[in-house]
Amino acid sequence: MSEQSHLNGAYYGPSIPPPAKKSRSYHRPGGGGGSCNPFSWCFSCICGCIFNLIFQILITILVILGIIVLVFWLIFRPNAPKFHVNDATLTQFTLSPDNNTLYYNLAVNMTFRNPNKRIGIYYDRIEANAEYRDKRFDTENLERFYLGHKDEKDVSAVFVGQQVLPFNNDDKSEYNSERTEGVHDIDLRLKLRVRLKVWWAKPKFKPHFECDLKVPLTSGGPGSNRRFERTKCDFDW
Repeated sequence: MSEQSHLNGAYYGPSIPPPAKKSRSYHRPGGGGGSCNPFSWCFSCICGCIFNLIFQILITILVILGIIVLVFWLIFRPNAPKFHVNDATLTQFTLSPDNNTLYYNLAVNMTFRNPNKRIGIYYDRIEANAEYRDKRFDTENLERFYLGHKDEKDVSAVFVGQQVLPFNNDDKSEYNSERTEGVHDIDLRLKLRVRLKVWWAKPKFKPHFECDLKVPLTSGGPGSNRRFERTKCDFDW
């Protein structure tokens, strides 16, 4: 018996069952523990399709607008209106030292020009503002008119009167310096309301012209022998 019990250390008892295999469970991400929800899948698919369609529509609209603008430019070759001040006569420009009242007499001759070959311009409103040291001292409303293709028109404006201006010491010092030289820096700003005649369409705009004028005082003094130089004005939409 003792010899059989130590034979190779073998075990002759009841058979040992094999270890149980671990079961693996597979879960779909966001599927709620392996369950598949067809409604949520359809909703996300429809939303993706809608966003993709909207994006494609926007891209198509932008491309079409770009093509329209390019064709319009190639056909009409639009150019900004031109404006010049041909002459300016300043016979009075006196600032009272007591109450900052400015006495003025300014006459301006201007030329409007349409450089376009296929676009007409309706000037429905022209508000001319005369300013000194960024302070407006007079306003004149000019006549309305139409400029055809490659056409131009001469217009005159006269600013006469008196106006109290809020001048500080720097403004008064600059005025006295210009008075000594006989030439004053006067700004002419035109606020416009125009319509462009393009075939049947008449789009409206509110641009403006800005003119920095150096006007000699002709009523005696050092500026009486100086002449005004024709000035080209800036245009801004």
